[in-house]
Amino acid sequence: MRALEDDLFPSTPGKVKIERAGGTMNRQLHRCFASTSTMFLWALFLVAMTASYLSFQSFVDTSSKYFAASWGGLHWERQIRASAAPRRPPGSAAGAGMSVLVTGASGFVGAHCSLALRKRGDGVVGIDNFNAYYDPSYVHSNVAGLVTLLEACKNADPQPAIVWASSSSVYGLNDKVPFSESHRTDQPASLYAATKKAGEEITHSYNHIYGLSITGLRFFTVYGPWGRPDMAYFSFTRNILQGKPITVYRGKNHVDLARDFTYIDDIVKGCLGSLDTAGRSTGTGGKKRGPAPYRIFNLGNTSPVTVPTLVAILEKHLRVKARKHVVEMPGNGDVPFTHANISLARQQLGYKPATNLDAGLKKFVKWYLSYYGYTRGSKNL
Repeated sequence: MRALEDDLFPSTPGKVKIERAGGTMNRQLHRCFASTSTMFLWALFLVAMTASYLSFQSFVDTSSKYFAASWGGLHWERQIRASAAPRRPPGSAAGAGMSVLVTGASGFVGAHCSLALRKRGDGVVGIDNFNAYYDPSYVHSNVAGLVTLLEACKNADPQPAIVWASSSSVYGLNDKVPFSESHRTDQPASLYAATKKAGEEITHSYNHIYGLSITGLRFFTVYGPWGRPDMAYFSFTRNILQGKPITVYRGKNHVDLARDFTYIDDIVKGCLGSLDTAGRSTGTGGKKRGPAPYRIFNLGNTSPVTVPTLVAILEKHLRVKARKHVVEMPGNGDVPFTHANISLARQQLGYKPATNLDAGLKKFVKWYLSYYGYTRGSKNL
């Protein structure tokens, strides 16, 4: 306000230097300035009163919404605290429960993990941004989103242990079989694979600099109920039931593509095993006090199955013959096969997949028909 006052008023209030010959004009100008200053002060007073009222009204409205809203209020906060509280007592056979933050809790793996954690008595807080489903802007989620989470964790006191989802796609052009955690992962074949590889390098840096305990899990083609609609087995099921042709890709020299399909329940067991065996972070408020565990594990089924075999299993359980359109695989970054070496996960996590593709697809088909309400013989869902 000082600059504004300097422009409107003389440097010495109440005194105006003018020519002597204009005495009458002097008095008139003095009255004019006095009147203007009074009006200006009253205007400021009214503006201040109006602003105060509006601010108070806004506070009242916001407060009432805070107390009454389904989220963001005291009731919402109590729900979060109750959900985060473990229900397993320290003296139980399985040990004390944990409080776990699950990001992407409404996604495929996140939802199944959240349910499994709650079932065994752990506290769970789930967050999800409900984005426009698997948009290829995954660079933002897989890199920027990961860094945001790591920043929050490294500044926490105490720091949490972190388990995050990498991908078997990081093996890229590696042709050694089966894929082992010791194999090179510096030849990604797709942008998605590159973002996951970047995530592994970033998490390693945070482990080294800030003492965060970090476990990365390389998932191998996860499938099952509530799965991702963009996966081949899911779209095959939909198109077969609708009588539409499915596109089956084939590798070079007419070699069938093969994937190490892993059922969701087995993946969940690996995730929980990683949590249970994760060592403590060693930093406090962003300062490292000692070395912390950094681990990478393959989570697969270690039994690759060709895509034509996948289609045959679906045909059996759907009782519908597929209309197949076989074409050569385009150069879009896909790899001809995946095959997981899971010996490290077996040894350190007790990981042991128990569901083969036939049994897993049978469960998926049962869920799919139940969820979408398909009437056999109809092409409409």
